[in-house]
Amino acid sequence: MTKLTIKLNDAEKIALSHVCDDPQVWATNFVRNRCQLAIEEIYLQEVERMVADPDITEIPADKESVVLAFGSKDE
Repeated sequence: MTKLTIKLNDAEKIALSHVCDDPQVWATNFVRNRCQLAIEEIYLQEVERMVADPDITEIPADKESVVLAFGSKDE
């Protein structure tokens, strides 16, 4: 699991606290929502690629497996 840390100066903390109840919860929800959008994009792109590839005979049944396989190509 990856841990991300965001450092805010005092003015930024006050500003973010002004627009949300809990800046930590807001930031976590923001990042997770963006990740879900990217997961969907990668999944659709990869399934399309797999369907078009005559050498691929099986496609993973779940999005996470497809995204993990996509990510492992970059490593």
